[in-house]
Amino acid sequence: MDIKAIMKKYGIKADKRLGQHFLTDEDPIHAMLNAAGIHRKDCVLEIGPGLGVLTVKLCEKAGKVVAVEKGRNLIPVLKSTTRDFKNICIIEEDVLKLDLELLKEQYFNSDFKVVANLPYYITSPIVMKIVENRSMIKVAVVMVQKEVAHRLTALPGGKDYGILSIAVQLYADVDIVCEVGREAFIPPPKVDSAVVRILLRQEPRVMLEDEALFFKVVEAAFGERRKTIRNSLKGRLVFPGISLDKIDAALEQAGIDPTRRGETLSIKEFARLTAVLRH
Repeated sequence: MDIKAIMKKYGIKADKRLGQHFLTDEDPIHAMLNAAGIHRKDCVLEIGPGLGVLTVKLCEKAGKVVAVEKGRNLIPVLKSTTRDFKNICIIEEDVLKLDLELLKEQYFNSDFKVVANLPYYITSPIVMKIVENRSMIKVAVVMVQKEVAHRLTALPGGKDYGILSIAVQLYADVDIVCEVGREAFIPPPKVDSAVVRILLRQEPRVMLEDEALFFKVVEAAFGERRKTIRNSLKGRLVFPGISLDKIDAALEQAGIDPTRRGETLSIKEFARLTAVLRH
């Protein structure tokens, strides 16, 4: 597909407000399709299809494709590039405002997969929406900023490990499929990209009695990354009955050295600490 020719034909200019960068290299597309394991029985949700480069490939392989595009100027282009397919539905909408349960009922007859080149400026909210709707999504294969990919896959102890890492890894297994240079896009973004595969889990990686409190503890621990876990919780953790004595006792009971930094704690350690703090 000649992206430059399509842009010229329809007078399309990338909208910086929507983080539009159009993929011209088909190698990452094939990598995404393979990682998602797309076959004829699959229902696929594509977010931010742009000019339809990935959309066409999805239509060739999947049973049903629903493409959600916020940019009104791109809808006529999408309809043109996919005109030969009967298994495509194009929706002009902000995916963050979409009720995915309703979308499933209206367009799919089963659970679905997500395959998308995500807009950079709303990557994290979309990824979290995918995780929150894990009951109906089998797998998501998405292209994101390389930096975000490293955060999604980060392990405890590294600079990339943080709240997003834990929030996603609690309910998913995440791996990097491939990296994509900025030269693969028109116009080139200021950063490189990467394709990640998110295999959703129906049950959390560790059982939690109180997920809301778990994330309060995680957020407090990462509130000031350079501080020890003790001092971070002391300054930022707020809930009825909390005190420094309770924090000290909980850290000791959970077997966590109070001088460690929050970024060194695993999901299991955060869960153990939360369980002790709760009682």
